[in-house]
Amino acid sequence: MAFDITPYIDRKPSEVRRLIREGKIDFPTAGMCRGYAQANLVILPGEYAADFERYAEKNPFACPVLEIIKGSPETHAMGEDGNICSDVPRYWVYENGVVTKELTDVSAYWKEGYVGFLIGCSFSFEEALMAAGVPVRHIEMKRNVPMFKTNIQTEPVGPFAGPMVCSMRPMTPEQAKKAYDITVKMPNVHGAPVQIGEPEKIGVRDVMKPDYGDAVEIREGEIPVFWPCGVTPQAAVENAKPPIVITHVPGHMFITDIVNAELNDYLEQRKNR
Repeated sequence: MAFDITPYIDRKPSEVRRLIREGKIDFPTAGMCRGYAQANLVILPGEYAADFERYAEKNPFACPVLEIIKGSPETHAMGEDGNICSDVPRYWVYENGVVTKELTDVSAYWKEGYVGFLIGCSFSFEEALMAAGVPVRHIEMKRNVPMFKTNIQTEPVGPFAGPMVCSMRPMTPEQAKKAYDITVKMPNVHGAPVQIGEPEKIGVRDVMKPDYGDAVEIREGEIPVFWPCGVTPQAAVENAKPPIVITHVPGHMFITDIVNAELNDYLEQRKNR
């Protein structure tokens, strides 16, 4: 499904969040707010939060935590005027591990004690890839990134366990080497690829049939390249089956006020405080 992000490429994150809040943007955000980091989202009841936080810590490449939101749905570190219940284009509501609703605002669901997690997104390294001449096909085709459940198992914590989800971008072997060298330096937004050119080794049987997102063209001479993906928590939620969990719909991200080029250093500084 094609959509047009052109009017939003150079808008400020606060402006795009406002348009999302107003219901004027309800489609994937890849390529919006050029230069700024985007984030995946998980909201869960407080009794599940400690296990989920530990799960994210045990699986840092798939689930790099950018901010934990408590008390109210307002964000601070990733955007001073942000709200995780209204500033994502589309949300999934899970009940007992099954998606029961897709909404554009989940403010009515927030309850005292709920905890939100903003998780690093591979959209954040795409700017660096494009600047280095590495194509990002789903942006070229105005589609959502293809994402696949793999046979790579995450390290379980409490009820949270399951397969790593990976996003895929096709490119030539030479471009894949360049992409590896760029993203290995960005551990807080998924880091280096986990598989290059042999999808069957991670259990992906058909690269044209993603589990989430849209299929994209793979041209002659190109190979599929797979990165850890922040949709991994959705797979863990399906296994854990909490009574309720709210997530972003894959590809529909929270856009932060943090510049991609500064995100890794910003997070490392926070860790060392």
